[in-house]
Amino acid sequence: MAAVKQWQRVALAMFAVGWGANQFSALLVAYRDEIGMDAQTRAFLFGVYAVGLVPALLVGGAASDRWGRRAVVLPFVALSPLATVLLMVESTSVLGLAAGRLLAGACSGVVFSAASAWVTELSVDDAPGSAAKRAAIALSAGFGVGPLVTGLLGEWVPAPLVVSYVPHLVLGVVAAVVLWPVPGPRPVGITPRPLLRVPAVTRSAPFLLRVAPAAPWVFGSAAISIAYLPGELTGSPAGAVAFAGVLAGITLGTGVLVQPAARRLDDARPLLASQVGLVGAVVGTLLGVATLTTDVRWLLLVAGPVLGAAYGCVLVSGLRETERLAAPDQRGATVAVFYALTYLGFAAPYALGALAGAGLGPRGALLAAVVAALVSLAVISTASRGPRRGRPGTGSVTLP
Repeated sequence: MAAVKQWQRVALAMFAVGWGANQFSALLVAYRDEIGMDAQTRAFLFGVYAVGLVPALLVGGAASDRWGRRAVVLPFVALSPLATVLLMVESTSVLGLAAGRLLAGACSGVVFSAASAWVTELSVDDAPGSAAKRAAIALSAGFGVGPLVTGLLGEWVPAPLVVSYVPHLVLGVVAAVVLWPVPGPRPVGITPRPLLRVPAVTRSAPFLLRVAPAAPWVFGSAAISIAYLPGELTGSPAGAVAFAGVLAGITLGTGVLVQPAARRLDDARPLLASQVGLVGAVVGTLLGVATLTTDVRWLLLVAGPVLGAAYGCVLVSGLRETERLAAPDQRGATVAVFYALTYLGFAAPYALGALAGAGLGPRGALLAAVVAALVSLAVISTASRGPRRGRPGTGSVTLP
Protein backbone atom coordinates (compact mmCIF):
# COMPACT_ATOMS: atom_id res chain seq x y z
CA MET A 1 0.00 0.00 0.00
CA ALA A 2 1.42 3.37 -1.05
CA ALA A 3 2.30 5.81 1.69
CA VAL A 4 0.02 8.80 2.11
CA LYS A 5 1.63 11.84 0.51
CA GLN A 6 1.94 15.08 2.41
CA TRP A 7 -0.25 17.03 -0.02
CA GLN A 8 -2.98 14.40 0.41
CA ARG A 9 -3.09 15.12 4.14
CA VAL A 10 -3.57 18.82 3.45
CA ALA A 11 -6.19 18.01 0.80
CA LEU A 12 -8.11 15.92 3.34
CA ALA A 13 -8.14 18.92 5.68
CA MET A 14 -9.48 21.11 2.86
CA PHE A 15 -12.16 18.52 2.10
CA ALA A 16 -13.20 18.44 5.76
CA VAL A 17 -13.40 22.21 6.09
CA GLY A 18 -15.26 22.41 2.77
CA TRP A 19 -17.77 19.88 4.14
CA GLY A 20 -18.26 22.04 7.22
CA ALA A 21 -18.72 25.15 5.09
CA ASN A 22 -21.93 23.98 3.40
CA GLN A 23 -23.44 21.35 5.68
CA PHE A 24 -25.67 23.94 7.36
CA SER A 25 -27.41 24.89 4.11
CA ALA A 26 -28.97 21.44 3.73
CA LEU A 27 -30.70 21.78 7.11
CA LEU A 28 -32.34 25.16 6.59
CA VAL A 29 -35.69 23.47 5.90
CA ALA A 30 -35.19 21.30 9.01
CA TYR A 31 -34.73 24.41 11.17
CA ARG A 32 -38.05 25.65 9.79
CA ASP A 33 -39.89 22.39 10.37
CA GLU A 34 -38.30 21.33 13.67
CA ILE A 35 -38.22 24.59 15.63
CA GLY A 36 -40.31 26.97 13.51
CA MET A 37 -37.42 29.25 12.54
CA ASP A 38 -38.63 32.01 10.21
CA ALA A 39 -37.22 32.67 6.75
CA GLN A 40 -35.26 35.82 7.59
CA THR A 41 -33.54 34.21 10.56
CA ARG A 42 -32.55 31.26 8.40
CA ALA A 43 -31.26 33.63 5.73
CA PHE A 44 -29.30 35.59 8.35
CA LEU A 45 -27.66 32.44 9.70
CA PHE A 46 -26.82 31.29 6.19
CA GLY A 47 -25.23 34.63 5.31
CA VAL A 48 -23.38 35.30 8.58
CA TYR A 49 -20.91 32.60 7.51
CA ALA A 50 -19.54 35.08 4.96
CA VAL A 51 -19.05 37.69 7.69
CA GLY A 52 -16.53 35.35 9.28
CA LEU A 53 -15.07 34.17 6.00
CA VAL A 54 -14.30 37.39 4.12
CA PRO A 55 -11.83 38.98 6.58
CA ALA A 56 -10.25 35.58 7.25
CA LEU A 57 -9.87 35.02 3.52
CA LEU A 58 -8.20 38.41 3.06
CA VAL A 59 -5.84 37.86 6.00
CA GLY A 60 -5.22 34.10 5.92
CA GLY A 61 -2.95 33.92 2.89
CA ALA A 62 -0.79 36.84 3.99
CA ALA A 63 -0.57 35.44 7.53
CA SER A 64 0.64 32.09 6.21
CA ASP A 65 3.24 33.91 4.07
CA ARG A 66 4.57 35.51 7.23
CA TRP A 67 4.31 32.69 9.80
CA GLY A 68 4.21 29.56 7.66
CA ARG A 69 1.38 27.42 6.26
CA ARG A 70 1.25 24.88 9.07
CA ALA A 71 1.25 27.49 11.84
CA VAL A 72 -1.85 29.12 10.34
CA VAL A 73 -3.75 26.20 8.80
CA LEU A 74 -3.54 23.58 11.57
CA PRO A 75 -5.27 25.61 14.32
CA PHE A 76 -8.19 26.49 12.05
CA VAL A 77 -8.58 22.92 10.81
CA ALA A 78 -8.82 21.95 14.49
CA LEU A 79 -11.37 24.72 15.14
CA SER A 80 -13.64 23.58 12.29
CA PRO A 81 -15.15 20.66 14.29
CA LEU A 82 -15.55 23.04 17.23
CA ALA A 83 -17.77 25.20 15.02
CA THR A 84 -19.83 22.07 14.33
CA VAL A 85 -20.07 21.38 18.07
CA LEU A 86 -21.55 24.86 18.51
CA LEU A 87 -24.15 24.11 15.83
CA MET A 88 -25.03 20.89 17.65
CA VAL A 89 -25.28 22.14 21.22
CA GLU A 90 -26.86 25.50 20.33
CA SER A 91 -29.40 24.05 17.89
CA THR A 92 -32.27 26.20 19.20
CA SER A 93 -30.32 29.38 19.93
CA VAL A 94 -29.97 31.96 17.16
CA LEU A 95 -27.01 33.55 18.95
CA GLY A 96 -25.27 30.21 19.40
CA LEU A 97 -25.90 29.17 15.82
CA ALA A 98 -24.58 32.52 14.61
CA ALA A 99 -21.40 31.99 16.63
CA GLY A 100 -20.97 28.55 15.07
CA ARG A 101 -21.51 29.91 11.58
CA LEU A 102 -19.09 32.80 12.16
CA LEU A 103 -16.42 30.39 13.36
CA ALA A 104 -17.06 28.06 10.41
CA GLY A 105 -16.61 31.03 8.08
CA ALA A 106 -13.35 32.08 9.73
CA CYS A 107 -12.00 28.52 9.47
CA SER A 108 -12.98 28.37 5.81
CA GLY A 109 -11.39 31.71 4.94
CA VAL A 110 -8.05 30.87 6.52
CA VAL A 111 -7.85 27.26 5.37
CA PHE A 112 -9.03 27.81 1.80
CA SER A 113 -6.45 30.49 1.09
CA ALA A 114 -3.46 29.25 3.09
CA ALA A 115 -3.95 25.50 2.49
CA SER A 116 -4.20 26.06 -1.27
CA ALA A 117 -0.75 27.65 -1.12
CA TRP A 118 0.46 24.77 1.07
CA VAL A 119 -0.70 22.17 -1.47
CA THR A 120 1.19 24.12 -4.15
CA GLU A 121 4.40 24.00 -2.13
CA LEU A 122 3.99 20.26 -1.51
CA SER A 123 3.42 19.62 -5.23
CA VAL A 124 6.50 21.36 -6.67
CA ASP A 125 7.87 18.13 -8.16
CA ASP A 126 4.62 17.23 -9.92
CA ALA A 127 3.19 18.29 -13.27
CA PRO A 128 2.30 21.98 -13.75
CA GLY A 129 -1.27 22.70 -12.71
CA SER A 130 -1.45 19.64 -10.43
CA ALA A 131 -1.62 21.69 -7.24
CA ALA A 132 -4.49 23.91 -8.38
CA LYS A 133 -6.44 20.86 -9.58
CA ARG A 134 -5.85 19.01 -6.31
CA ALA A 135 -6.98 21.95 -4.20
CA ALA A 136 -10.04 22.52 -6.36
CA ILE A 137 -11.07 18.86 -6.25
CA ALA A 138 -10.67 18.66 -2.48
CA LEU A 139 -12.72 21.78 -1.83
CA SER A 140 -15.34 21.00 -4.45
CA ALA A 141 -15.85 17.48 -3.13
CA GLY A 142 -16.30 18.83 0.39
CA PHE A 143 -18.74 21.49 -0.82
CA GLY A 144 -20.90 18.94 -2.62
CA VAL A 145 -20.70 15.87 -0.38
CA GLY A 146 -21.21 17.77 2.89
CA PRO A 147 -24.72 19.10 2.26
CA LEU A 148 -25.74 15.93 0.44
CA VAL A 149 -24.91 13.67 3.39
CA THR A 150 -26.23 16.14 5.95
CA GLY A 151 -29.51 16.58 4.10
CA LEU A 152 -30.09 12.83 3.75
CA LEU A 153 -29.36 12.30 7.43
CA GLY A 154 -31.54 15.26 8.39
CA GLU A 155 -34.51 13.61 6.73
CA TRP A 156 -34.40 10.32 8.58
CA VAL A 157 -32.32 10.42 11.77
CA PRO A 158 -33.75 11.34 15.18
CA ALA A 159 -32.80 14.81 16.46
CA PRO A 160 -31.74 15.91 12.95
CA LEU A 161 -30.42 19.29 14.10
CA VAL A 162 -27.83 17.44 16.20
CA VAL A 163 -27.19 14.00 14.71
CA SER A 164 -26.81 15.28 11.12
CA TYR A 165 -23.63 17.12 12.13
CA VAL A 166 -21.90 14.05 13.60
CA PRO A 167 -20.17 12.96 10.34
CA HIS A 168 -18.39 16.30 10.02
CA LEU A 169 -17.43 16.27 13.68
CA VAL A 170 -15.72 12.90 13.21
CA LEU A 171 -14.20 13.88 9.86
CA GLY A 172 -12.89 17.17 11.23
CA VAL A 173 -11.12 15.51 14.16
CA VAL A 174 -9.59 12.86 11.86
CA ALA A 175 -8.42 15.55 9.43
CA ALA A 176 -6.68 17.50 12.21
CA VAL A 177 -4.92 14.35 13.45
CA VAL A 178 -3.85 13.36 9.93
CA LEU A 179 -2.57 16.88 9.23
CA TRP A 180 -0.45 17.07 12.39
CA PRO A 181 2.72 15.37 10.99
CA VAL A 182 2.91 17.50 7.84
CA PRO A 183 5.96 19.79 8.05
CA GLY A 184 5.53 23.48 7.60
CA PRO A 185 8.61 25.45 8.68
CA ARG A 186 8.37 29.17 9.12
CA PRO A 187 9.48 31.02 5.96
CA VAL A 188 12.96 32.48 6.03
CA GLY A 189 13.90 35.78 4.39
CA ILE A 190 10.30 36.90 3.78
CA THR A 191 9.75 40.63 4.07
CA PRO A 192 6.64 41.13 6.23
CA ARG A 193 3.81 42.94 4.49
CA PRO A 194 0.56 44.27 5.91
CA LEU A 195 -1.83 41.37 6.53
CA LEU A 196 -4.73 43.24 4.98
CA ARG A 197 -3.92 44.76 1.60
CA VAL A 198 -6.38 46.10 -0.96
CA PRO A 199 -4.49 46.51 -4.26
CA ALA A 200 -5.05 49.71 -6.23
CA VAL A 201 -6.20 47.73 -9.29
CA THR A 202 -9.38 46.74 -7.43
CA ARG A 203 -10.38 50.40 -7.47
CA SER A 204 -9.70 50.79 -11.19
CA ALA A 205 -12.42 51.13 -13.81
CA PRO A 206 -11.63 47.81 -15.54
CA PHE A 207 -12.01 45.87 -12.27
CA LEU A 208 -15.07 47.79 -11.14
CA LEU A 209 -16.84 47.39 -14.49
CA ARG A 210 -15.64 43.96 -15.71
CA VAL A 211 -15.30 41.98 -12.48
CA ALA A 212 -17.18 43.53 -9.57
CA PRO A 213 -20.72 43.63 -11.07
CA ALA A 214 -20.77 39.88 -11.75
CA ALA A 215 -18.78 38.61 -8.75
CA PRO A 216 -21.67 38.48 -6.21
CA TRP A 217 -23.59 36.26 -8.64
CA VAL A 218 -21.07 33.45 -8.07
CA PHE A 219 -22.51 32.51 -4.70
CA GLY A 220 -25.66 34.56 -5.17
CA SER A 221 -26.80 32.10 -7.86
CA ALA A 222 -25.96 29.10 -5.67
CA ALA A 223 -27.59 30.67 -2.62
CA ILE A 224 -30.87 31.28 -4.45
CA SER A 225 -30.96 27.58 -5.33
CA ILE A 226 -29.94 26.01 -2.03
CA ALA A 227 -30.89 28.55 0.63
CA TYR A 228 -33.89 30.51 -0.67
CA LEU A 229 -36.09 28.51 -3.03
CA PRO A 230 -36.50 25.29 -0.96
CA GLY A 231 -37.70 27.24 2.06
CA GLU A 232 -40.32 29.16 0.10
CA LEU A 233 -42.20 26.09 -1.15
CA THR A 234 -45.48 25.48 0.68
CA GLY A 235 -46.32 21.95 -0.46
CA SER A 236 -46.01 18.71 1.52
CA PRO A 237 -42.97 18.69 3.85
CA ALA A 238 -42.41 14.97 3.28
CA GLY A 239 -38.85 14.43 2.09
CA ALA A 240 -38.12 18.17 2.03
CA VAL A 241 -34.87 17.98 4.02
CA ALA A 242 -33.44 15.15 1.91
CA PHE A 243 -34.51 16.99 -1.21
CA ALA A 244 -32.71 20.14 -0.02
CA GLY A 245 -29.52 18.13 0.49
CA VAL A 246 -29.74 16.55 -2.96
CA LEU A 247 -30.48 19.95 -4.52
CA ALA A 248 -27.45 21.49 -2.81
CA GLY A 249 -25.22 18.67 -4.03
CA ILE A 250 -26.54 18.96 -7.59
CA THR A 251 -26.25 22.76 -7.67
CA LEU A 252 -22.71 22.90 -6.31
CA GLY A 253 -21.63 19.84 -8.28
CA THR A 254 -22.84 21.40 -11.52
CA GLY A 255 -20.88 24.53 -10.67
CA VAL A 256 -17.72 22.43 -10.57
CA LEU A 257 -18.44 20.26 -13.61
CA VAL A 258 -19.12 23.26 -15.85
CA GLN A 259 -15.75 24.91 -15.20
CA PRO A 260 -13.78 23.28 -18.05
CA ALA A 261 -16.43 24.47 -20.51
CA ALA A 262 -16.34 27.91 -18.89
CA ARG A 263 -12.58 28.08 -19.45
CA ARG A 264 -13.08 27.27 -23.13
CA LEU A 265 -15.66 30.03 -23.41
CA ASP A 266 -13.28 32.47 -21.76
CA ASP A 267 -10.47 31.37 -24.09
CA ALA A 268 -12.73 32.14 -27.04
CA ARG A 269 -13.47 35.64 -25.72
CA PRO A 270 -12.59 37.13 -22.33
CA LEU A 271 -15.64 37.59 -20.10
CA LEU A 272 -17.83 35.44 -22.37
CA ALA A 273 -18.24 32.89 -19.58
CA SER A 274 -19.33 35.64 -17.18
CA GLN A 275 -21.94 36.78 -19.68
CA VAL A 276 -23.18 33.21 -20.19
CA GLY A 277 -23.23 32.75 -16.41
CA LEU A 278 -25.35 35.85 -15.87
CA VAL A 279 -27.78 34.66 -18.54
CA GLY A 280 -27.90 31.39 -16.60
CA ALA A 281 -28.63 33.32 -13.40
CA VAL A 282 -31.56 35.03 -15.13
CA VAL A 283 -32.93 31.77 -16.56
CA GLY A 284 -32.44 29.85 -13.32
CA THR A 285 -34.13 32.56 -11.26
CA LEU A 286 -37.07 32.65 -13.69
CA LEU A 287 -37.34 28.88 -13.28
CA GLY A 288 -37.44 29.57 -9.56
CA VAL A 289 -40.37 31.92 -10.12
CA ALA A 290 -42.11 29.13 -12.06
CA THR A 291 -41.40 26.72 -9.20
CA LEU A 292 -42.99 29.01 -6.62
CA THR A 293 -45.94 29.71 -8.92
CA THR A 294 -46.72 26.03 -9.44
CA ASP A 295 -45.40 24.84 -6.05
CA VAL A 296 -43.90 21.83 -7.84
CA ARG A 297 -40.75 20.91 -5.93
CA TRP A 298 -39.22 18.89 -8.75
CA LEU A 299 -38.85 21.97 -10.94
CA LEU A 300 -35.96 22.92 -8.66
CA LEU A 301 -34.05 19.98 -10.12
CA VAL A 302 -34.12 21.98 -13.37
CA ALA A 303 -33.47 25.39 -11.80
CA GLY A 304 -30.68 24.13 -9.53
CA PRO A 305 -28.27 22.95 -12.25
CA VAL A 306 -28.86 26.13 -14.27
CA LEU A 307 -28.04 28.28 -11.24
CA GLY A 308 -25.08 26.01 -10.47
CA ALA A 309 -23.77 26.46 -14.00
CA ALA A 310 -24.12 30.22 -13.55
CA TYR A 311 -22.04 30.02 -10.37
CA GLY A 312 -19.29 28.03 -12.10
CA CYS A 313 -19.15 30.19 -15.23
CA VAL A 314 -18.99 33.52 -13.40
CA LEU A 315 -16.40 32.14 -10.98
CA VAL A 316 -14.01 30.99 -13.72
CA SER A 317 -14.39 34.06 -15.90
CA GLY A 318 -14.18 36.53 -13.02
CA LEU A 319 -11.09 34.86 -11.62
CA ARG A 320 -9.35 34.83 -14.97
CA GLU A 321 -10.15 38.50 -15.61
CA THR A 322 -8.85 39.32 -12.13
CA GLU A 323 -5.60 37.51 -12.94
CA ARG A 324 -5.30 39.42 -16.21
CA LEU A 325 -5.70 42.77 -14.49
CA ALA A 326 -3.47 42.12 -11.46
CA ALA A 327 0.27 42.77 -11.31
CA PRO A 328 2.22 39.57 -10.57
CA ASP A 329 3.32 40.73 -7.12
CA GLN A 330 -0.27 41.65 -6.17
CA ARG A 331 -2.12 38.74 -7.75
CA GLY A 332 -2.80 36.90 -4.50
CA ALA A 333 -4.23 39.95 -2.77
CA THR A 334 -6.28 40.90 -5.83
CA VAL A 335 -7.77 37.42 -6.14
CA ALA A 336 -8.65 37.56 -2.45
CA VAL A 337 -10.64 40.76 -3.08
CA PHE A 338 -12.44 39.02 -5.95
CA TYR A 339 -13.35 36.12 -3.70
CA ALA A 340 -14.54 38.53 -1.02
CA LEU A 341 -16.90 40.08 -3.57
CA THR A 342 -18.21 36.64 -4.57
CA TYR A 343 -19.19 35.96 -0.98
CA LEU A 344 -21.45 39.00 -0.93
CA GLY A 345 -23.79 36.61 -2.72
CA PHE A 346 -24.38 34.83 0.58
CA ALA A 347 -26.57 37.80 1.49
CA ALA A 348 -28.92 37.06 -1.43
CA PRO A 349 -31.46 35.01 0.59
CA TYR A 350 -31.65 37.73 3.24
CA ALA A 351 -32.04 40.47 0.62
CA LEU A 352 -34.73 38.48 -1.17
CA GLY A 353 -36.54 37.90 2.10
CA ALA A 354 -36.44 41.61 2.87
CA LEU A 355 -37.86 42.47 -0.55
CA ALA A 356 -40.55 39.82 -0.16
CA GLY A 357 -41.47 41.19 3.25
CA ALA A 358 -41.60 44.74 1.89
CA GLY A 359 -44.56 43.82 -0.29
CA LEU A 360 -43.07 42.22 -3.37
CA GLY A 361 -43.64 38.67 -2.18
CA PRO A 362 -41.22 35.82 -2.94
CA ARG A 363 -41.90 35.82 -6.68
CA GLY A 364 -41.62 39.59 -6.93
CA ALA A 365 -38.32 39.45 -5.03
CA LEU A 366 -36.98 36.91 -7.51
CA LEU A 367 -38.07 39.11 -10.41
CA ALA A 368 -36.14 41.97 -8.81
CA ALA A 369 -33.11 39.66 -8.73
CA VAL A 370 -33.61 39.00 -12.44
CA VAL A 371 -33.50 42.75 -13.10
CA ALA A 372 -30.31 43.06 -11.04
CA ALA A 373 -28.67 40.23 -12.99
CA LEU A 374 -29.64 41.87 -16.28
CA VAL A 375 -28.10 45.16 -15.13
CA SER A 376 -24.87 43.34 -14.20
CA LEU A 377 -24.89 41.65 -17.60
CA ALA A 378 -25.33 44.98 -19.39
CA VAL A 379 -22.47 46.59 -17.44
CA ILE A 380 -19.87 43.87 -18.07
CA SER A 381 -20.98 43.40 -21.69
CA THR A 382 -20.43 47.10 -22.35
CA ALA A 383 -17.10 47.15 -20.49
CA SER A 384 -15.82 44.03 -22.28
CA ARG A 385 -15.88 45.89 -25.59
CA GLY A 386 -13.28 48.39 -24.39
CA PRO A 387 -9.49 48.17 -24.87
CA ARG A 388 -7.80 45.37 -22.95
CA ARG A 389 -4.41 44.96 -21.32
CA GLY A 390 -2.60 42.27 -19.38
CA ARG A 391 -1.78 38.69 -20.17
CA PRO A 392 -4.22 35.78 -20.25
CA GLY A 393 -5.07 34.27 -16.88
CA THR A 394 -4.05 30.76 -15.98
CA GLY A 395 -7.57 29.61 -15.33
CA SER A 396 -6.51 27.60 -12.28
CA VAL A 397 -9.53 27.81 -10.02
CA THR A 398 -9.73 26.99 -6.37
CA LEU A 399 -13.02 27.48 -4.62
CA PRO A 400 -12.91 29.15 -1.23
